[in-house]
Amino acid sequence: MKCVIYIWVAFTLGIYSSFAQDTSVVGRVIDTYSSEPISDVQISILNSIYSTTTNAEGTFSFSQKNLPKGEQILEVSKPGYLTLRIPIKIQDNAPVSLDPILMAPDLTAIEAQIGVISLSDNELDEDEGTSYNISGLLQASKDVFLNAASYDFSTTFFRPRGYDSSDGKVLINGLAMNKMYNGRPQWSNWGGLNDAQRNQMFSMGISANEYNFGGLAGTTNIIMRASQYRKGGRISYATSNRSYRGRVMGSYNSGLLPNGWAYSILVARRFAEEGFNEGTLYDANSLFVSVERRFNEASSLNLTAFYTPNRRGKSSPNTQEVYDLKGTRYNAYWGKQDDEIRNSRIKEVVEPVIMLNHFWNISEKTHLNTNLGYQFGKIGNSRLGYDNAPNPDPSYYQKMPSYFLADPAGPNYEGAYQAYSNFVDDGQIDWQNIYETNIFYGGTARYYLYEDRNDDTQLSANTILNSKLNENITLTANVNFRSLNSINFANMLDLLGGNGYLDVDTFNSGDQSQSDLNNPDRVVGEGDKMKYNFELDATDYNGFVQGQFTYSKIDLYAAGKLGKVSYQRNGLYRNGSFPENSFGKSEKLDFTTYGGKVGGRYKITGRHIFEVNAAYFTEAPTLRNSFSNSRQNNATVTDLTEEKNIHIDGSYIFRSPIVKARLTGYYTLKQDASEISFYYADGISVPGRSASTAFVQEVLTDIDKKNLGGEFGIEAQVTPTIKLKAAAAYGQNTYDNNPNLYLTSDDFTDVPGGAVNYGKSTLKDYKVAGGPQQAYQIGFEYRNPEFWFFGSTTNYFSNAYIDVSPLTRTANFYLDTDGIPFNDYNPEIARELLKQEKFDDYILVNIIGGKSWKVKSYYLGFFASISNILDQEYKTGGFEQGRSANYRTLSEDMANDTRVFGPKYWYGYGTTFYVNFYVRF
Repeated sequence: MKCVIYIWVAFTLGIYSSFAQDTSVVGRVIDTYSSEPISDVQISILNSIYSTTTNAEGTFSFSQKNLPKGEQILEVSKPGYLTLRIPIKIQDNAPVSLDPILMAPDLTAIEAQIGVISLSDNELDEDEGTSYNISGLLQASKDVFLNAASYDFSTTFFRPRGYDSSDGKVLINGLAMNKMYNGRPQWSNWGGLNDAQRNQMFSMGISANEYNFGGLAGTTNIIMRASQYRKGGRISYATSNRSYRGRVMGSYNSGLLPNGWAYSILVARRFAEEGFNEGTLYDANSLFVSVERRFNEASSLNLTAFYTPNRRGKSSPNTQEVYDLKGTRYNAYWGKQDDEIRNSRIKEVVEPVIMLNHFWNISEKTHLNTNLGYQFGKIGNSRLGYDNAPNPDPSYYQKMPSYFLADPAGPNYEGAYQAYSNFVDDGQIDWQNIYETNIFYGGTARYYLYEDRNDDTQLSANTILNSKLNENITLTANVNFRSLNSINFANMLDLLGGNGYLDVDTFNSGDQSQSDLNNPDRVVGEGDKMKYNFELDATDYNGFVQGQFTYSKIDLYAAGKLGKVSYQRNGLYRNGSFPENSFGKSEKLDFTTYGGKVGGRYKITGRHIFEVNAAYFTEAPTLRNSFSNSRQNNATVTDLTEEKNIHIDGSYIFRSPIVKARLTGYYTLKQDASEISFYYADGISVPGRSASTAFVQEVLTDIDKKNLGGEFGIEAQVTPTIKLKAAAAYGQNTYDNNPNLYLTSDDFTDVPGGAVNYGKSTLKDYKVAGGPQQAYQIGFEYRNPEFWFFGSTTNYFSNAYIDVSPLTRTANFYLDTDGIPFNDYNPEIARELLKQEKFDDYILVNIIGGKSWKVKSYYLGFFASISNILDQEYKTGGFEQGRSANYRTLSEDMANDTRVFGPKYWYGYGTTFYVNFYVRF
């Protein structure tokens, strides 16, 4: 490969330079294809304080007197290009001249964008419980292990170190993009903008970074600034059988013009009538504009705006009985209407973002970046409602063969066969029957389509100061502010042939059935609000300061943060079940967050490095986990407090021109967390009642979780064209205590306090669900000097577990309604019933390849990947249903040949492909 030849030439020049008179390192970086100079390339002498960037002519120089002597590694890097590590030898009075240094575009990173694509698609389903991976945070990393986690492990919902996506911080132009509602980044807000997201800065874990205090899973800053894009245009078309079938994208960047202006624009569309899973439509458009004005060398102003409206059909989790009958691509949420696929569960995200960014170089060593952001719009999740009518879900348990075979009066074989035939032959939503039912009754709709909607308006502002106080000390500080107003309500989308909908709860009677006592017995039409209506207000003030101390053998950093977070609910309906605690404002919740972190590197030599990081910090609970039943009342979670995080990790790093490797061990303890779940529970004990069924809010508080394990990644450039790589992750992510559990429900209005406390849930040592906890990879990559490449990885995954039901691990499981244990309770059988399910291990083989050509002034190419080429069938996640909440109901269900209320699962994709063709000019 040409790059290797020039590296050898550079090495020779470095030795030859010993005959010269001056001590300096100079060079020029040019594009392998076009021979044009490349500006803003990061040039660093590894494991030293010396770093610079190339100018508009592609040149750079180090002329400091104290350059580290002897054999050194010069790293040449820029997003979108292959990173070079050039061996040089620095001696007194011996200049090193490197001209030219050829940089080749990184086709794997530039054209693939697989991690971003897969994550944004997965995150779109965040409310379905499937999106816990954080691979989108890892796109900008050059780390071998994190690249494996980002591209290959992410498709299985593997979570590096077991962290949730809310544990990582995502910034765009320095502004935080994590949602205040659940702490997670809403990737679909900038989906389809791949070409505008190439410039990224990533800080791994809690290590020092230039923008904020960071999170356990690291910090990614996506730089969407007009002057930072390479001049030129790009048109591409991608096709896939994953979430979407086609994607067309076009972009153009002006670069910095002589008059001081720069602009960038991108338009894209992604579409599919049906994705890999049945009935999953995809309809997304993307628009991005950025304009920058550089007033002088010290000051510039950038305006960025993006608008990415998208709609996607969801897919259902299913019991194993359903998958056995219909296959792993089955989706219960859709049916055909007039021979067209219609999905009842559509997630729609329309949240434009506008940013204004000011960059001020106060001096050569001090820079101030001030940012203002405004985000508004809506998120809607549709679903079918039904009142005084059968459940329209085709996979509803009473429509499955297992329900008839488990008949208490004895197996009903005729009913089971009829259910089997109906489900296998059809098994989809009967839209025709829904319309006919509404028309037949002629009055208010028995079936209706509505959406759970939130309309958010958020204002963000911050200022970030970076100052190099001297050659050894760098200071970073920032101040951040966010303010959110979120209006939450149910919105009627379609009456499905009905004349109107009476907005009452048919499971209750009298005043208790009213959604709004201030406007009782209201008949709503399409586009009207219904069921619930409330506002959530949140503010977040925080700041941090960081010092970095860099010396020849050791680098240190220390940082601290302080902040305040406030939440309040404002009920706009007076709910009939909670007339005294639903309308108007709730108490105001205030949390004080603080923390500190320290870390450092010790450089034994230029190739051998030890690194350690440690942190203790608190975070406010999310809005979602602060109000126990926000749709109906103002009640807040009992004993709510800040969540604590304790973390330490240590690494050994090896770097040479041929081999890169990292071995890391880590320990994380999360304390005092809270979680809220919503489901139907069967067999719950309520004081003064027999065992009953109710729709409940399960509130789990004082949760401690422990994440312990190690990571390893290595790659070796064994020949100029062949690279070998391997990665491994070994984790144990467990509950570290027995948290407290209580239930709330509108069925408990006669219970003192409106809640039933079940005490401790014995979750200690159960595994935390969320993808495989162990993952291993071996792979290779071949890059031909004629600009084509091919690679393959084999990935092994193990130790994935189901998400257990906390309620079945409380006293409710073994106590009868009289408070005495069931007379037939057997502890040994109970232990077997409560054993956590471990999913089967599996292997995924993936391949990638691509080629590029230069035709006059145009660059043409394609990238292709095939994932899971062996068509391996595997579970990506699942959860126990809460319908069998006590010993007797669970025993009876487990005794059946096929469980009626068995766990529900998600399965991974089978063999899928992705192909991208592009033209760059």
